[in-house]
Amino acid sequence: MVLNKLSESAFPIGVIGSGSFGTVMANLLAQNNKVILYTRDDKVLAEINKYHRHLKRDIHANVRASNQLNEIGEQCKLIFPSIPSATFRDMMKNLSPFLNPDHILIHTTKGLDVGNSKEINKIDKSRIKTMSEVIAEESVVIRIGCLAGPNLASEIADGQPAATVIASKFDEVIQEGRKALRSRMFQVYSSHDITGAELSGSLKNTIAIASGMLSGLGFGENAKAYLITKGWGEMIRIGTTLGSDMKAFMGLAGIGDLIATCSSRLSRNFTVGYGIAKGKSLEEVLAGMSEVAEGVNTVRITHFLARNHKIRTPIIDILYQILFQHLDVEKGLNYLMKYPFSIDVDFL
Repeated sequence: MVLNKLSESAFPIGVIGSGSFGTVMANLLAQNNKVILYTRDDKVLAEINKYHRHLKRDIHANVRASNQLNEIGEQCKLIFPSIPSATFRDMMKNLSPFLNPDHILIHTTKGLDVGNSKEINKIDKSRIKTMSEVIAEESVVIRIGCLAGPNLASEIADGQPAATVIASKFDEVIQEGRKALRSRMFQVYSSHDITGAELSGSLKNTIAIASGMLSGLGFGENAKAYLITKGWGEMIRIGTTLGSDMKAFMGLAGIGDLIATCSSRLSRNFTVGYGIAKGKSLEEVLAGMSEVAEGVNTVRITHFLARNHKIRTPIIDILYQILFQHLDVEKGLNYLMKYPFSIDVDFL
């Protein structure tokens, strides 16, 4: 399907969410475009528009903040939602009246939607949705994409080289996203498997929590490589069971993002695991974080999915017990290190 393409530089580009990644996205996009950055925080609004500063960083002169969602919908045809999964559906409901089929939405959210279910026993598997499915359900937008890959916000903000994947069923979504984002230090690749890219980006956060726990307990790089490899296998088994192509897990959105998130203390999910291994409760770790670690909720969801689809996921099972059933971290990880993985590659 091909719809009308955007006219060259006809509209500013919208970014929804002024957290660390939304702000980085706005600055990246501002190298080539005028940008409207939506924020609900009046202090952030004033900080950006008056001083061009936010999160202790300079904000590009092409970025203007707004606290009006209607302005994003009415003035921007290409929009990058960059907010946590827990509030994504409500945001889409509020944005939807200002959208039409000519819009392009490329989200950056690495999480899953479970409606209003707060308890594992009350999750309805038919209600577990990716963010692209939420966009389609809550709006008339047709051209939908997602951005995924090893994109630690602070490194991109520092101008370090990075690459990403824009995944969509529509070539024009990939083309418009690449044109808006690509720069000398930020490469953009393409994929038509949007489900695989979304699941890759969500599932790797669970393994990153386990990697943080390993580091917090003083385990070395051999153990971390072991964990990442076996965790990658669990990601692939879940993803292919849910309908994605295995290829999505072989590239930047899969193994690339997994390596970055499991290896860096800049990762929020790694930080969660590290803090728990150092003796803090999950509640204490989350209370000390300024932004959402999507992996905590994703562990809950993927444990449920694995159980219902009878997928073998020992790492996620142990993580679930540590996070939500008070299993001792060291006991849990020692169990994993002794788990009888008899076949090396068991997902092909």
